[in-house]
Amino acid sequence: MIETGLLQRYGVKEVSIAGYPEGHPDIKNDVLWRHLEAKSVALKEQGLNAVILTQFAFDTDPVMEWITAVRDRGIDSQIRIGTPGPAGIKRLLGFARRFGIGANAMIVKKYGFSLTNLMGTAGPDTFVNDLAALLADPETVERTGGVEKTKLHFYTFGGLKATADWANQFTARS
Repeated sequence: MIETGLLQRYGVKEVSIAGYPEGHPDIKNDVLWRHLEAKSVALKEQGLNAVILTQFAFDTDPVMEWITAVRDRGIDSQIRIGTPGPAGIKRLLGFARRFGIGANAMIVKKYGFSLTNLMGTAGPDTFVNDLAALLADPETVERTGGVEKTKLHFYTFGGLKATADWANQFTARS
């Protein structure tokens, strides 16, 4: 589709492509990297802007390693890190399991999930704060492009209104 010229013919100027900081349960990592690189090159050749939109994550470590690997491959597109908006813990863990996202006991504890209270809710405060701190570090900016090249994309598992309310409150506190 990228190489057909149809996108430009219909006024498309930017295309989002998928990124997988924690891999994909059904696709090998070398295949994911090969396709990300090929799509990035094809979009650039077609004069289209690329944005890499990632799967959602709970842990900043694999996200930061993946961003560094993207930049090491010469891909300089903006990256939008998939971030789960506030939602029920049981729902978040269910999505994580379904999509192969790491949600081990350490991550669950770090981000405030309570396995004893699966009826509770959790928001992305810790993840967002940790990611922002990492992206603001001068050494990290050098390797990744920092916050200028890395943004958030919210998955509204708990609903659009709950996510929008959380984002407004988070911004007001910052």
